[in-house]
Amino acid sequence: MENRVIMFHHCEKDIYCFNVPEQCPICGQSLTGRRLEDAPVSIPNSFVDGHREKCSFLIKPTKGSFLSSHYSFFAGVVHNYIETGVQRDDCGWEECVCVSLVQPDMYSLINQWDLYLEQFSTADIWLPNRYESSHHNCYSYALTFINRVLVAQSKRQLSRTEFTERFVVPQTKRASRYITLYRELCRSYFYIADGIQAEEISSQF
Repeated sequence: MENRVIMFHHCEKDIYCFNVPEQCPICGQSLTGRRLEDAPVSIPNSFVDGHREKCSFLIKPTKGSFLSSHYSFFAGVVHNYIETGVQRDDCGWEECVCVSLVQPDMYSLINQWDLYLEQFSTADIWLPNRYESSHHNCYSYALTFINRVLVAQSKRQLSRTEFTERFVVPQTKRASRYITLYRELCRSYFYIADGIQAEEISSQF
């Protein structure tokens, strides 16, 4: 994603854009010399480069990108399971929704993650002929690995529904809102929201 979403305040409205104009799109007044509290702010990008994320569950479309599942990462490589078996991709996951799975202070697990994932990926259950798009797929691969890690830590396993609702849905909803805003800016250059609506939008990012 090349464009960065920016928000600034003018005419008692919050105005979203990619580039702050010289004049307000509502009243035409010059935007130079704004007060510090009205200075433009960047809206956090909902997507990350998956090759830079450690110990994470990554989501992206099977084809194309979010703006025009899968699994995790080590040393710049994303593991995922498709019809041809376990893939180890070092490119192609530059625009993803990311669900972090490990706390930064869990050093022992982070250090062992690569080994666990590689051993897990060589099991016969993940051979190409075992793949089935509806129930033995990339999502199954990811969740099974996550539950193996939880068991090794003497923690309770997660059902598919629980993992989806607790970890995946909040991130994908946030990404969906960002996509809507981004596409609107691509179409009309500006998105203008009143006070309450703007607070709701900003809180979602």
